[in-house]
Amino acid sequence: MIASSAHALPVSFEVTMWTLKLGVVWAHFHLFVWARRALTQRGSRRGVAWATLVLVCGLVMSGCSDLLNFNSALFGPLRPPLFWKLGSSVWVTGILGAYLILLAGRLARRYLEPPAGDPAARKTSRAGADQDAVAAPIISRRRILSNLSRAAAGVPFAVGAYGTFVGRRSFELCEVDLAIRDLPADLEGFRLAQVTDLHCGPYLPPRDVEIVAAMVNETKPHLVVVTGDFITVSEDPLKPCLDALSGMKAGFGLWGCMGNHEIYARCEKFTEDYGRSRGIEFLRQRSSLLRVGDAKLNLCGVDYQRKRDPYLRGAEKLLRPGALNVLLTHNPDVFPVAAKMGYDLVIAGHTHGGQITVEILEQWANPGHFFTPYVAGEYRIGDSALYVSRGIGTVTLPMRIGALPEVTLLKLRRA
Repeated sequence: MIASSAHALPVSFEVTMWTLKLGVVWAHFHLFVWARRALTQRGSRRGVAWATLVLVCGLVMSGCSDLLNFNSALFGPLRPPLFWKLGSSVWVTGILGAYLILLAGRLARRYLEPPAGDPAARKTSRAGADQDAVAAPIISRRRILSNLSRAAAGVPFAVGAYGTFVGRRSFELCEVDLAIRDLPADLEGFRLAQVTDLHCGPYLPPRDVEIVAAMVNETKPHLVVVTGDFITVSEDPLKPCLDALSGMKAGFGLWGCMGNHEIYARCEKFTEDYGRSRGIEFLRQRSSLLRVGDAKLNLCGVDYQRKRDPYLRGAEKLLRPGALNVLLTHNPDVFPVAAKMGYDLVIAGHTHGGQITVEILEQWANPGHFFTPYVAGEYRIGDSALYVSRGIGTVTLPMRIGALPEVTLLKLRRA
């Protein structure tokens, strides 16, 4: 078994996760307070008892989610069944979303109609009394908002269920024409497939990795690259994952680089050695020169680049004059440094495209921007290009909303 991680997660990630955890717990208790107050006013003791039971059951169910993971703290490494964990993630997403919708509705009602004690409210009520004497009663704006927010509170549960049971396994093939300035004629139309961020484990078993490998083979790529995060934790099935990936076929071979989860799981050396035995060559601060007809493609790779260290230290020595210089890196943040060094193309992952995002037209709505400006798709700095794949797997919550899992086929074109 691979040794467990002793590396701390990034501080920004930890802060975000703890904020979400506290938000979920707070949502449970605040919703309970609202429900108890309303039921007490109606004199429903049985309703209060049911609300208390729902609170307890909701917290227990939330604890089985990878987000809160109370069960590990209480019972050790014992994992609940997969269906329970999936249902728990839907509940966590739904309860937090429902709380935010109901909270927004309550705030809107207070804003639109001041409390009864305000002079404005008394004036409005006197005027309203005179009007009611000659007109039929109408539904107040407060009641309309209340009904709308209650109806909308069910939407997050439906969206969470879709992302968990449908979106998570909706693998999408993205074919991208990538324009490269002064691309050699023999590299025109070169097909480069990318797979990244598999996170093979309970939510992406090896049989799903085989599906991904089959999708890659259908594109008939000249070259395949895998850019890190094969597993999430040391207990995940790394060998079966690499076995499944080894089924991919390409004339110029299978190449890869390491992600941050290989560091956390302390399995970099094992991944490199076992990958090589299965036909996957990992470029760890080194390069390989490939000849495509009369053209030269210099394929370079680096391990995951930590933000606290200078990016791409020594990577300038991997460049080859007269060749198309391609850099494989898990972290897309290195792009400005790579462009300055003279890399023509950088291929990265890491972001999951935000994984759970409400982005519709613009990427500013993508939560991935809390961590990097390079979230998904193609970016340019001068003559250098970056492509960031949304990847395949998931972390923290096993769902994909607005950022479907992606198998990428980059087709090189002369600019």
